[in-house]
Amino acid sequence: MPSRIRRALGVNTWVWTSPLTDESLRRLAPTIKDWGFDLIELPVENLGDWDPVAAAALLADLGLGATVTLVMGPGRELVATDPATVRVTQDYLRGVIDAAHTVGASVIAGPAYASVGRTWRMSEAERAGCYDELAAHLAPVAAHGREAGVSIAVEPLNRYETSLINTVDQALTALADVPEVGLLLDVYHMNIEETDVPAAIRRAGSRIAHVQVCANDRGAPGADHLPWPEIVAALDDAEYTGPVCIESFTAENATIATAASIWRPLAASQDAIAVDGLAHLQAVMPPA
Repeated sequence: MPSRIRRALGVNTWVWTSPLTDESLRRLAPTIKDWGFDLIELPVENLGDWDPVAAAALLADLGLGATVTLVMGPGRELVATDPATVRVTQDYLRGVIDAAHTVGASVIAGPAYASVGRTWRMSEAERAGCYDELAAHLAPVAAHGREAGVSIAVEPLNRYETSLINTVDQALTALADVPEVGLLLDVYHMNIEETDVPAAIRRAGSRIAHVQVCANDRGAPGADHLPWPEIVAALDDAEYTGPVCIESFTAENATIATAASIWRPLAASQDAIAVDGLAHLQAVMPPA
């Protein structure tokens, strides 16, 4: 049964390229629009990789919306680190918020707590301390977001990419003292870490601020074993009305392919991940 809520459907440019540049956005955006997507998801690997003013003009001409993803690369840390690193990371996140505001995106989404791939063992007391640190260090960034009309969506990642926040329940605990910060739910990570994905979506409830989707192997949504009708029903029950974006990765860029463990083709082509995935999403979640 299709969703009773219509949502904007988007795709992340990581499907084809990394890092995003002005030239690659000019090349990709018209095709993404022609395929029938409502919006395009723009990663900010480093501030200045692409020009938000130029991107806003391009997307406006095409009638495309935008969402923005933050990237926690090496050296970006909000917990268990030194004050200088925290300040640099906060400044980066403020810059991503400013870029999102310029392109008309209402959210920046990603693992805004520690660099991807950083894992360490911790006691429950140490974990609680890290969660307290995270809330304190996110609060001033969230305040900047409020002024810009942009919220933060924090993403639980799988156990191989972080040891800090893997599940919805951990994220809700970590963010209890910053209620203005929401959650990014990515079904790829949820498929690994949640024992019941629809139930976890329902527990996230009103804290859901963004949703990313792909197949369980990061291929096209629908070419997988994920329980899509149940996932969609859970999003409906949570009354989530925001966008749903396909996120996958290209193997052509060695850095991103290694970071995302893309060792083989995930579909007949990168375009097929977007086109086939969109057809599936339109079947289960009619576009806005």
